[in-house]
Amino acid sequence: MSMYEKAPYFYGTGRRKNAVARVRIYQGTGKVTINDRDIDDYFGLDTLKYIVRQPLTLTETDGKFDIVCRVNGGGVTGQAGAIRHGVARALLQYDTDNLRGKLKKAGFLTRDPRMKERKKYGLKAARRAPQFSKR
Repeated sequence: MSMYEKAPYFYGTGRRKNAVARVRIYQGTGKVTINDRDIDDYFGLDTLKYIVRQPLTLTETDGKFDIVCRVNGGGVTGQAGAIRHGVARALLQYDTDNLRGKLKKAGFLTRDPRMKERKKYGLKAARRAPQFSKR
């Protein structure tokens, strides 16, 4: 975080499934750092890197910001989605009036509410019943 110590930033919290991302965007050149690692180092799949950058691409602010975020919980897709949500929210802090419509229309401001259903007693999983035996 050395070069970002005193620099002003915009902040957004993103969530998806069980992943929580705390995202800061700094004026910069488009570098993305996740948990102190480069995005290419953190996500193996190109689709995930693409998801993270979607809000920037949409608002044409691609080379203007560096993204620095902390993310924990969930799996890779959940984390990528959480970062996207956080970046979108941070962009709102930067320029609500012009960007909110775009981001909302693309659905980047909506928290994906799908969660794992809880396991019920007497069942093996949320809906999986034990195997039926006639005798």
